[in-house]
Amino acid sequence: MSTLTAIARHPTAIALALVVLLLALGQALSPGFASPQQIVRLLVVAALLGIVAAGQNLVILGGREGIDLSVGGVVSLSAIIAGNLMNGADSGIALAVLACIATGAFFGLLNGLGVTLLRIPPLVMTLGMLGALQGLLVVVRQGIPSGRAAPALSGFVTQPLLLGLPGIIWLWIAIGLALAFLLGRTVFGQRIYAIGANEAAAVMAGVPVKAVRVALFVLSGVFAAIAGLCLLGYSGSSFANVGEQYMLPSIIAVVFGGTPLAGGKGGYTGTMAGAVLLVILQSILTTVNIDESGRQMVFGVTLVALMLVYGRGRALRT
Repeated sequence: MSTLTAIARHPTAIALALVVLLLALGQALSPGFASPQQIVRLLVVAALLGIVAAGQNLVILGGREGIDLSVGGVVSLSAIIAGNLMNGADSGIALAVLACIATGAFFGLLNGLGVTLLRIPPLVMTLGMLGALQGLLVVVRQGIPSGRAAPALSGFVTQPLLLGLPGIIWLWIAIGLALAFLLGRTVFGQRIYAIGANEAAAVMAGVPVKAVRVALFVLSGVFAAIAGLCLLGYSGSSFANVGEQYMLPSIIAVVFGGTPLAGGKGGYTGTMAGAVLLVILQSILTTVNIDESGRQMVFGVTLVALMLVYGRGRALRT
């Protein structure tokens, strides 16, 4: 009984239970909401959010109130770069993928160096980077849609690839398995938890804290760039600030999945469940005709509520 109670109280189990309840609620409000086809569509949207949240999860696990607010700007910039390099041709996919990954890694590296070498608080550093990216996008594109997704990329994101599931869902599953291995079976994963739990003790134990933290921000930028590439395939075209919608939800998904903002514990499995939950919630809000501003208010209130319940986990570390 104690084991069952512990499972029932686990954030991942709570998130999955709420997913089922929300699906039932959606079905009651709009028949067909929980149909297999609709669930697959919801999973595709959840995969986009979940890929962004993968990098966010790593940064938060590293502690020191590490939140990456620049992910939305990286998503937008990567989508625009990929769209212009492809311009509707499959032959441009390889170059677009490399360019997106390089772009995400570059801005992630800048964030990491700012946080570690210049000792700028992560919130300030990444918020400043977001502003710089938004300004760059406005200057370059002026809000005008630019570039087109290659047919192969659009098919990978939206069309069934294996067992009736689009390729992006399988990509998301692969990312989940890779992060589970990284966090649970590698020295690097152990170091992430170590610096998140007690940075001073990690330094005394010989953990290269600065190098690990920089790597976390680089990975966050790379995952955001991959999400931007997939978002281009989902929408077909790109425009400035298309990635802003992922900044706050990516944080909420991580927190709801059981990773406290103080870092040091948690994992990506719960974050995946949290991403699905948030997408279903957003879909229900859309079904009942709540506009974008109302949805953002709901997300903000949800984040505050989660922090009050278990988001911070334990006292902040110094």
